[in-house]
Amino acid sequence: MSSTVQLKTTPARGTRDLLPAEVALRDWATQIIKHTYESFGFTRIETPALENIELLKRGEGGENLQLIFEILKRGEKLEAALKDGSELSDLGLRFDLTVPLVRFYANNLNDLPNPFKAIQIGPVWRAESPQKDRYRQFTQCDIDVIGIKSAFAELDLLCATSEALLNLGFQGFTIRLNDRRLLSDLAIHCGFEQDRLDNLFITVDKLDKIGMEGVRRELLGNEHNPESVEKLIAIYGPVAEIKATGAEQAEKVLALMPESNESNYREALKELIACLSETAGDRFSLVLDPTLVRGMGYYTGPIFEVSVPGFAHSVAGGGRYDHMIEKFLGREVSACGFSIGFERIIGILQERGIGPAPRDKLIALIYDQGRDQLTATAQAMTRLKSQSWSVSLVAKKKDLKKQIDQLAEQGYAAFCVFRGDPDDLQVKELGAG
Repeated sequence: MSSTVQLKTTPARGTRDLLPAEVALRDWATQIIKHTYESFGFTRIETPALENIELLKRGEGGENLQLIFEILKRGEKLEAALKDGSELSDLGLRFDLTVPLVRFYANNLNDLPNPFKAIQIGPVWRAESPQKDRYRQFTQCDIDVIGIKSAFAELDLLCATSEALLNLGFQGFTIRLNDRRLLSDLAIHCGFEQDRLDNLFITVDKLDKIGMEGVRRELLGNEHNPESVEKLIAIYGPVAEIKATGAEQAEKVLALMPESNESNYREALKELIACLSETAGDRFSLVLDPTLVRGMGYYTGPIFEVSVPGFAHSVAGGGRYDHMIEKFLGREVSACGFSIGFERIIGILQERGIGPAPRDKLIALIYDQGRDQLTATAQAMTRLKSQSWSVSLVAKKKDLKKQIDQLAEQGYAAFCVFRGDPDDLQVKELGAG
């Protein structure tokens, strides 16, 4: 007697199925982003989902290093590893697109232009604890400029990303900028220990979630010098009171920051905000936020995030990472990138009802499976296509009126009930009665 096993139909935890309407929205958003980036001279590349585990664990991924999906060795290699206690994994799924890009650039350097401007759009995987709006597989959407040391790279990235968001229908968003060197100068000025700056920055990065008092408590709880903590809070407090934006706000913030021996980056940051503010007009705004940290340990200079009114999390972020490629090539290669939080913007677009326009030339050719002939139906399809229609073959259902109503909901512009004669096609627009 055989027994059948009831297989689960739900996707693996932390992943999800995407229905046609959401796929259409995602395709629409992807095309807008890609075309916008291409209009700024960026070109699309692809990297494998799998990378060598040594690359993924190099240490630049921050907390993501704890979230790598590792892939076991196979066959004899696995047996040998089990016997000698060596590393069981040799591959892993990429957790972002930056680490693969760095490897890609080092591997293909001789075939790439200099500077190089890349687009990457694709899935990444992190072994997150599944919860609302946090998935184990999700899409990232990156642009990077490799080979430009000056702020022209940041200008390129910020202009392209802001235009992509505007083209998607976003208005009134805020681009927040900071510089890792400004953070370090501030921390050292306040007396924090050099070898504990990462711990400090992790706490400062939580300011928007736990507030100034929460930051103070956590820093003291982590045994940072109380005088240093109070000195930092005393500087951050007045910054929060500044209501201006753009160049005026940046000037006021920098006036509160301690002076450093190296001030060129401060002037470049101020100039970048000033020139972008002119481009922004009243469509979006820019601010210098000295509390902005960004989680990745590979950032070396300017960092930035985009926030949208009414939403708690940023929708895009990035920064400069000038030392990552050096570990492959043995020489410094300047690099800077910006990533749109694709899943977050899709959620906002769904909430706001923004998406692709109806398919105004899509017609349903409704055929009767028990009556109509294949040849005649094919001729009818060809006839409609010659009239510039996009044609979808749709099997006739018993309740034709209900079926036609459903076609309208699915985005069809018209329908034609085929009656066997390709020379007698009666096209009716949906909604026209």
